Amino acid sequence: MEIHVVKPGESVYSIANLYGVPWQNIVSDNELENPDQLVVGQTLVILQGNRQHVVRRGESLYLIAMQYQVRINDIIDANPQITNPAVLQIGQVINIPSRNIRFGPIQVNGYAFPDINMEVLRKTLPNLTYLSIFSYQVNADGSLDTINDLPLIQVARSFRVAPLMVITNIGENGGFDSDLASTILGSTSIQDTLLDNIVQIMEEKNYSGLDIDFEYIYPSDRENYNNFLRRAAARLRPLGYSITTALAPKISADQEGVLYEAHDYPVHGALADHVILMTYEWGYTYSPPRAVAPINEVRRVLNYAVTAIPREKIFMGIPNYGYNWTLPYEEGSAAQTISNTGAVDLAYEVGSWISYDPISQAPFFKYYDSSGKQHEVWFEDARSILAKLTLANEFRLGGISYWTINRYFPQNWLVLNSVYDVVKVL
Repeated sequence: MEIHVVKPGESVYSIANLYGVPWQNIVSDNELENPDQLVVGQTLVILQGNRQHVVRRGESLYLIAMQYQVRINDIIDANPQITNPAVLQIGQVINIPSRNIRFGPIQVNGYAFPDINMEVLRKTLPNLTYLSIFSYQVNADGSLDTINDLPLIQVARSFRVAPLMVITNIGENGGFDSDLASTILGSTSIQDTLLDNIVQIMEEKNYSGLDIDFEYIYPSDRENYNNFLRRAAARLRPLGYSITTALAPKISADQEGVLYEAHDYPVHGALADHVILMTYEWGYTYSPPRAVAPINEVRRVLNYAVTAIPREKIFMGIPNYGYNWTLPYEEGSAAQTISNTGAVDLAYEVGSWISYDPISQAPFFKYYDSSGKQHEVWFEDARSILAKLTLANEFRLGGISYWTINRYFPQNWLVLNSVYDVVKVL
């Protein structure tokens, strides 16, 4: 795999010649709807396959390896006909192996809303270990609002992907409700009712496990939340169900704020099978423009997380979206969510070049709209995805988790499968 960054004057055809691959492969692999509309700074994933090099006068394996940026030993392994690596013949054809990085096995979770396009889901499921269907909203009496999740469960299982039931403390206003969580966490009888309802749904619909995503819990409810996790584990694990929790991205045990304080990393790490760190939303709807998941900020979270949670249980969150801010930024103004492919399309429409920030490891661009207002767009591309996957490997994490998979991003899956082997548990 190579990640090519488009330069001025380049086309799909010239890039294909550069790497010695059919241009049709670049178009189909990256799912380019308009291959003649490339943007300077746009990334293309090149799956090289088997290339061949014809030896010229004066060339050695060292020079050829340097040219293709592969190891000499890998060239030798791909060419058993080379009996004496020190002696090459002019005109000799040598197979050049692809320059793939292999990190090994990893578990992959993807969050999906029930209204996901089923074709997008089917295209995505080969890349997943778990499918977290978002979400069953908990009510104050321990009942659960219903969702149309059965079609997703059935399709997931047909691809050997384990479906996870997600429960949330999202209230009637559409946001995470601290009071609702406090009511549930403060009553063991309500928790018993809730767990009874969870087990009934999981049995009826053939779920594999539970994903608990309780957010904005009052700090005073921290131990109540820990006790609920203990009760959930005692109830569900003997029945063969896995338990996953989603946690705010903390950088220390004593980090202040209602988003963080009740999320007890060591307790979750001890009780849950997997812990999803929501390592995104540094750049968010009401923030100033910045990367959604800056790699330097994600690293700070992982630096703390691995001291409190077994690293094989940690799933690092990866965003599958970006934001479009209107400038100058004014506090309270809202950015518009944009897909990663949509961001590239927008850059082409407005005639912008895409830049890449080396600190946050994320792409961005600016432009002026038809009314003369300036915009700033941050999103994800093949480079930023590779940076995140490399970070997960550096910390030897057990998995990654995408929020969400509702919008299909071809380059993400190309990069993921080029560096990792996705584990299946069914």
